Amino acid sequence: MEIAESVLDLIGNTPMVRLRQVTPASGCPVVLKLETTNPGGSAKDRPALGMIQAAERDGLLRPGSTIIEPTSGNTGVGLAIVAAQRGYRCVFVLTDKVAPEKVHLLRAYGAEVIVCPGAVAPDDPRSYYATAARLTREIPDSFRPNQYANPANAEAHVATTGPEIWRQTDGTVTHFVAGAGTGGTLSGVGRYLKSRNPGISVVAADPEGSVYSGGSGRPYLVEGVGEDFWPDNYDRSVIDRVIAVSDRDSFLTARLITQKEGILIGGSGGTAVAAALRQAEELTPEHLVVVLVPDSGRGYLSRVFNDEWMAGYGFLTTEGPVVADVVATKEGDVPQLLYVQPTDVVRDVVDMMHDHDVSQLPVAKGEMPLATAEVMGSIDELRIMEEAFRDPSVLDRSVAEVMSPKLPTIGAGQPVALAVERLDSAPALLVLDGGRPCTVVARADLLAFLSRKSPGAAASPSSDDPEGAAS
Repeated sequence: MEIAESVLDLIGNTPMVRLRQVTPASGCPVVLKLETTNPGGSAKDRPALGMIQAAERDGLLRPGSTIIEPTSGNTGVGLAIVAAQRGYRCVFVLTDKVAPEKVHLLRAYGAEVIVCPGAVAPDDPRSYYATAARLTREIPDSFRPNQYANPANAEAHVATTGPEIWRQTDGTVTHFVAGAGTGGTLSGVGRYLKSRNPGISVVAADPEGSVYSGGSGRPYLVEGVGEDFWPDNYDRSVIDRVIAVSDRDSFLTARLITQKEGILIGGSGGTAVAAALRQAEELTPEHLVVVLVPDSGRGYLSRVFNDEWMAGYGFLTTEGPVVADVVATKEGDVPQLLYVQPTDVVRDVVDMMHDHDVSQLPVAKGEMPLATAEVMGSIDELRIMEEAFRDPSVLDRSVAEVMSPKLPTIGAGQPVALAVERLDSAPALLVLDGGRPCTVVARADLLAFLSRKSPGAAASPSSDDPEGAAS
């Protein structure tokens, strides 16, 4: 009988499928390795099982032990599945950029979930790395698998994923592409494939801003891929190339593959496929690109596949006059995005506001291009005036001490009508394009745009005017 003894026996042996509708002009075939058929729905089931088996062999896990791990969700699900079979308690630490579906899913498996801010450094005590480390010290008889440094992570892919790809392609694979996260998948699969054919190229797909592609690890929106530090499991000697992919390309590729190929993939899968298609454009029909799709899009329905969420971050554009049209008609010499740092002195900020004739500014920590998560608040001329009237020393304090809440946001491709509605209760809006803050639109900007659109006024750029539309 073809009946598995437990759900753990269903991990691995995932299928491969050729892209048919979305193909590179070069004719190079691109094949997806669909890790979505694992019991937990992702590639992380493999290292989850391997790390727990290794810990049991080493005596680090005993009946009643607690597993603690920082995760973007998928590793947690894999660990929770194995823990359910073994009788372990689970505590998982996630960042606040993780989709709510993943939090609910982990809790469905009986795990405890703690959510931490994502826009902090790894060594910040509030980070999910530091929080997991603290909990491991505080909770008796606990074990942290530490997928970033645990050799059993990469070894699981050496033992299973790599051999599967070699067998399924009959050894004809020439390029392997996967997201660069903990480094376990890339390093493990790459190590095995190169042992069979040293000429195979291993390509890391990485979010723009992640350390693998030369960034600092500053926040980006795609989940479960990229890092802000160099994990021990990332074997640089195995990686031949790193391709940086923007949040926009990641999300739009995920939607494209889902709608054109009928394969529901997540944002990090979009990152990997976007990089694979870019790599394939440089190849020939004699090459074969295999791209690992780590998980399903079911965990991203409220984000990547939610038109309102996508439009709100500036990834989609609606019909008719949109916010980008208002931005295109703004006049004056104000920089595209004028903002201040939380450490700036209020008196200097007041001078800046007068110089540029603006009455409110975003407060953000970081350099351009800013990430949305780096926006901390706003500073308002009216509030500064009121505070300084009561206490003139306010002018010599830091912005962080007097700043107001963040400005409401709006996507560059969202309708002007929505901007009018939101400006009814806010003096200005922070405009997002491609997931990043790009400018501020105030009531005066909108009035100027509407006056140009009114009867008798000179024609103004609109969404159907390529020469006037904002990029």
